Amino acid sequence: MQENTNTEAVYLVLDEGAELLKREWDLIYLDALSHVGDMVHQGQISRDIDEKISHKLEEIFKKLPEKQDTAPEEYRRALQLAVLKGMREATQPHHALTPDAVSLFIGYLVNKLQSYDKKADTQVLADPAVGAGNLMTAVLNQLDRKAAFIGADPDETLLKLAYINANLQSHSVDLFHQDSVSAPFVKNLDMVVSDLPAGYYPKEDQVNSFATKAETGRSYVHHLLIEKAVNHVKPGGFLIFLVPNYIFQTEQSKQLNTFIKEKALIYSLMQLPSSMFKNKQAAKSILVLRKKKEGIIEPKQSLLAELPSFTKESALADMMQKISGWFDDHLKQEK
Repeated sequence: MQENTNTEAVYLVLDEGAELLKREWDLIYLDALSHVGDMVHQGQISRDIDEKISHKLEEIFKKLPEKQDTAPEEYRRALQLAVLKGMREATQPHHALTPDAVSLFIGYLVNKLQSYDKKADTQVLADPAVGAGNLMTAVLNQLDRKAAFIGADPDETLLKLAYINANLQSHSVDLFHQDSVSAPFVKNLDMVVSDLPAGYYPKEDQVNSFATKAETGRSYVHHLLIEKAVNHVKPGGFLIFLVPNYIFQTEQSKQLNTFIKEKALIYSLMQLPSSMFKNKQAAKSILVLRKKKEGIIEPKQSLLAELPSFTKESALADMMQKISGWFDDHLKQEK
């Protein structure tokens, strides 16, 4: 039970500290949380905090478990709990956290796909919509080999939390405060992993050069980000996205389909259990793409699957074995 105890202890410190700063500085909870998280990482109270608040924070921080006794996953889960609390208070519709079980499942997929690339010692991964960094750090915590991770997000509050998330778990990442649709992005990435925001992109004047833009009206931001990511990953590189279930069934799916057929291969579309989502419209799937490259043996048929409930361990283990076997069959034969 040590793991749960440490997670709870770290969460209570983060939460109590954030509530204190929220009251004293009139901040929203998530902003207060980023300040507290930074102080926990630094191991000291900021000098610009007055003596009364500083003393209260010192008392709160005394409840922290020892750093050497706390695993990265314990910090991730603790911060995740605090971020979820803050997001329930926030009104922004784009504030959402990748469910924990899904983050771990995607981490498993990333590790699996990385194992087939024997050429690179250190791979460069990226998330163009990194949010609070929960998916990013869940993936990093599961990797068997070194990776450099690049994250970007237009929301400054969420990006600060991604920075705290990485620091508390001792991950070295590069984070950029930017809109990944319109801003330049790193090229020749080994892999892209992202829980894509779904909805319309507001800046119509920024998407004229995109193949996936809408014929009329506003374009889907998740389509634009898929196109941007495919164009910036190396030939043969994989892309793992969390996408809406309806992604290939909208009035704009024709442009997306045409783009994917030209530039990439669909390796898999795995539908997440509907029980994970409050309404049908919010339901998501995991889409695995691969950028085209000469010499790739194209799958005759994509892996299409409906994932069982993540609480049904035996059914999930059976499904993961089938997924692992499918990728083995389709990737081990490549040189």
